[in-house]
Amino acid sequence: MPSRRCHTDCVERPLSRALRALGACVGSHPWPFLLLPLALSAALGAGFMHLKAREANDIEAQFTPIGGPAKNERSLVQKDFPTNDSQRFSAQRLTTEGSYAALIAVGEGSILTREAFAELLALDKAVRELRSETGLSFEEVCAKIGPDGNCSSPNPLLSAVQGDPARIEALLPNLTFPLFMGRVPLGLFLGGVTLDPGVPPARPVRAAKAVRLLYFLQEDHAGPKEESQRWIHTFLQRAPQLLRSLNLTSLKVAYFTSLSRQQEFEKNSKEVIPFFSITYTLTIFFSIISCSRFDCVRTKVWVAAFGVLSSGLSVLSSFGLLLFCGVPFVVTAANAPFLILGVGIDDMFILVSCWQHTRVKDSIKNRLADTYAEAAVSITITTLTDVLAFYVGIATSFPSVQSFCIYTGTAFVFCYIYNLTFLGAILALNGKREESNRHWLTFMKVKSEPQDSQGQLYNICCVGGSFDESSEAESEHPMNGFFRKYYGPFLVQSWSKAVVVILYLIYLGSCIYGCIQIKEGIDLRNLASDHSYVVQYYDWEKEYFSGYGPRVMVVVTESVAYWDPSVRKDIENCMEALENSSYVDAKLSESWLRVYEGVAPRMSINLNDRNVFIGNLSVLFRINPDYKWDVDYNDTEIAASRFFIQTVNVTTAVDEKILLNELRDLAEGCKIPLIVYHPAFIYFDQYLVITQNTIQNILIATGVMLLISLLLIPHPICSLWVTFAIASVIVGVAGFMTYWNVNLDSISMINLVICIGFSVDFSAHISYAFVSSEKPSGNEKAVDALYHLGYPVLQGAASTVLGVAVLSMATTYIFRTFFKIMFLVILFGAAHGLIFIPVFLTLFGFCGSSSQSPYPVSKQPSAMEGFHTSDGKGMPRSPVQSDPVSCWKLGRFSPS
Repeated sequence: MPSRRCHTDCVERPLSRALRALGACVGSHPWPFLLLPLALSAALGAGFMHLKAREANDIEAQFTPIGGPAKNERSLVQKDFPTNDSQRFSAQRLTTEGSYAALIAVGEGSILTREAFAELLALDKAVRELRSETGLSFEEVCAKIGPDGNCSSPNPLLSAVQGDPARIEALLPNLTFPLFMGRVPLGLFLGGVTLDPGVPPARPVRAAKAVRLLYFLQEDHAGPKEESQRWIHTFLQRAPQLLRSLNLTSLKVAYFTSLSRQQEFEKNSKEVIPFFSITYTLTIFFSIISCSRFDCVRTKVWVAAFGVLSSGLSVLSSFGLLLFCGVPFVVTAANAPFLILGVGIDDMFILVSCWQHTRVKDSIKNRLADTYAEAAVSITITTLTDVLAFYVGIATSFPSVQSFCIYTGTAFVFCYIYNLTFLGAILALNGKREESNRHWLTFMKVKSEPQDSQGQLYNICCVGGSFDESSEAESEHPMNGFFRKYYGPFLVQSWSKAVVVILYLIYLGSCIYGCIQIKEGIDLRNLASDHSYVVQYYDWEKEYFSGYGPRVMVVVTESVAYWDPSVRKDIENCMEALENSSYVDAKLSESWLRVYEGVAPRMSINLNDRNVFIGNLSVLFRINPDYKWDVDYNDTEIAASRFFIQTVNVTTAVDEKILLNELRDLAEGCKIPLIVYHPAFIYFDQYLVITQNTIQNILIATGVMLLISLLLIPHPICSLWVTFAIASVIVGVAGFMTYWNVNLDSISMINLVICIGFSVDFSAHISYAFVSSEKPSGNEKAVDALYHLGYPVLQGAASTVLGVAVLSMATTYIFRTFFKIMFLVILFGAAHGLIFIPVFLTLFGFCGSSSQSPYPVSKQPSAMEGFHTSDGKGMPRSPVQSDPVSCWKLGRFSPS
C-alpha cells in the first residue's frame, strides 16, 4: 500500500523515532529532566546581573540604520569644520543636535506684549541662576559666542529688549519675519506668527503666539560636556518647581532638553515590568481553565501551571545566556517574554492534547513516547519556522530589530527544549498520579465509579479517572463537536461561500488601500510615554514652529578652484538648484561666496587670481566673523567650504523622506563635489532602508517558510496556498496599520517578521488536514479539517493574544504597537485558518481530491478505528496514530 506521507517521510520518520525515544526516556526517568532545566535556568539567570551593563538604549545607535549615509557625512563635516563651543558657538553650524535646554512659552493672546515679556525675562533669569550639583551656574557651562565669554542668546528678541519688557512694544512696529533686522532668522524662535502685508522676506509682525528659548551648553570636549549634562540634570529636576514658583499668568511653558528623549525612552523598559506579573497571572488562569476537566483525576491543572513556568524558565535562561555573552539588550527586546509566553503554552496544549489521545491503560513510558512521536514533531516544525523567521530578522540594518530578533529567537529555542524536558517530566509525573487514580489537589486515591448515594457535588470533587472505553483514550472536548456539527456545515453552504468570497474581496481591497497610505519612519515623539512632560513640548513645536525645518549645510567636500569663474558659476548653479526645491526658502540662504563676490568689486579685489582670492579672505571674515568657520583653507588652497539653505514646511514623515531624497539627488547631480547635511538627517536615513529591509526580510522568511511547508504538507500545490495565506496576512496587517495609526518603522518591522511564522501556524496545518482527510468531497474535507483544528485554533489564538493583551494598557508607543500588530496577526491569521482557507480549498479542490487518499473510499478507516500494530520497535500504536489528521503536524493547534 503506498504511503500518503512519502513526500515527508525522509524528514518526519527519523525525527519521529528520535523524539519517541526521548519521550520514552523522559517517561521512564522524569526527575532528571525536571531538575536539570531548573538548575540550568538558575545558573544562566545569573546573567541578569549584567543587564545594566548590556543595556544599549541609545536612540541614534538603535533606531537609525547601521552605516547610514548621514553618519558618514557627519564625519566629513566634523573633520573639516571642528567646533569650539567655548569661544565661537553657532547653532546652525552644529554637527550634532547639541547640548541644550529648551523652553516654549505660549501666550493666551499675542505673546509680544509687555506683560508676557516681563514673565519671559523672569523665566530667563531663573534658568540662568540654576546651578548644577557641582555648583556651576549656566554662565559657566554655556556655549559662548566669543572670547569675551558671552553666552549664546536663548532668543534674539530677549537680546533686543535688553532687559526692559516695555521695549518689545516699541520694537513691534519694526519687527519683521522671518528675518529680523534684515539678517537674524526668527523661524526657530518665534511661532504662531500673524503677518501684515509686506514684501518677503521682511514682512511686519502683527502678533505671535509662542516664543522658544534655547540655552545651549558646551559639549565638544569631555570635561565641559560632563558638566553641561550635570547642569541639564539639575534643570530637569527643578524645572517643574521653578515654573510653579514663578506664578506665570500670561504664559504657559513646556520644557525639553537634549537628554530628555533618551531619558524618557529608557523609562519605557521600567514601565513594562509590572505587566509581566499581570500577564503571567492571566495566562496561568487561562491555561488552567483550558486544561481543566470536571474529572478530578484527568484534569491537567498542574501541567497547565508548570507549562507557564516552562515559558518563564526559557526567558530566564535565554536572556541570561545572551547577557553573559555580551549581546546588547534594547528595550524592544522587552516585548519578547510576552510573545514567548503565548507560544509556550500553545505547545503545552499540543502535548496535553496528544497525551489525552493515547491509551489510558498503557504505561507512562509508552504514553509519553506516543505523545512525543506525534506532538513533538509538530512542535519541532513550528518552532523551526518561528526561530528561522526571527533569525532572518537579524540581517536588518536596525540594531533595535537585531536585538529583539536574537533574544526572541533564542528564547524560542529554550522554550522548545524545556517543553520537551521540563514540561514532559511534569506530564509524566502527572500521568503517574492519574495512573494511581489520585486527586489532583490532595493526591489521595479516589473512587473511579460515581457514587449515586453521595450526590453530584461529591462525584465532581471526589470521583475521577474515567475514559472512553471504545478508544481507550480520554474523552474528546465538546468544542470539537461544535465545529463538526454546526460551524463546519454552516461554512460550506453555497451562500456562505459567496459571503466569504465577498468578505475576502472587501478585506483585500481595504488592505491594499491601507498599504498605499502607510507612513514610514519612527516619530521620535513616540519614544516617550504619553504622560511625559516632553509631549506638550512636541505638540507645541509642531503647532507653532513646524513652518521652518532644518537649516541644512551644503558642503563642498573637495578642494576646487574658487578663483575660477566657471567653478564659481557651477557652485552658484548648484545652490540655485537646491533653492528651487519646494522645501527650500531661497531668501533665507547664506553663502560666504556670494557675499565675497558682492564686496570684491567695491574693494577692487580680483577674485580670478588665486593668491588674491585666498589672501583677501580675511576681509570677508571682518564683515562676518562666522564665515571663518565655513572655509577650511591654507595659503595655497581651500580644502572645503560650506553654505546654508533653509528648509520650510517639513511637517510630516513623507515630507522628510522627499526632502532628503530630493536634496541628495540635486547634490549628486552637481558638477561640484557636494554633500548636504543636518543632524536630523541621521534619523531621516531610516526612510532609505526601512521599506527595503522590510520587504527583503519578508521575502527571505517567506521563502524559508515555503520550503518548510513543502516538507510539512504532502501536496506541493497546497504549499502555494500556504504562501498565499502568508502574503494575505502580511498585506492585511500592513494595510490595517494605517487605520490604527501605526507607522512602518523599525518597531513595526519586527512584528511584520513575526507575521510570517504565525501565518504558517494558522494556514499550513489547515491545508495539511484538508489534504490528508479521507473524506470523499471537498466540503466534507473542510468540515473534517475544522473538526480537528477549529477549537485548537481558537485556543492558540486566545492564548497568544492573552500573552500580549496587557501591553494595550501601556502608555508607550513601542509596547502598544507590539500589541496592535500582534492582535492583527492573530485576528487575520485565525480568520484565514477558520474562514478563508477552508472555503477556498473547497472552491479549488484540486489539492484535496480523493485521489490523494491511498484507500478506496469504501474502505477508508474512521477516525476512531485504530490499527493496534507495532511501530517497528515493538511499541503498540495508539488509535490516534492511525488517524490521518491526528496531532501529527497540526502545529501549535491541536484538539484538547
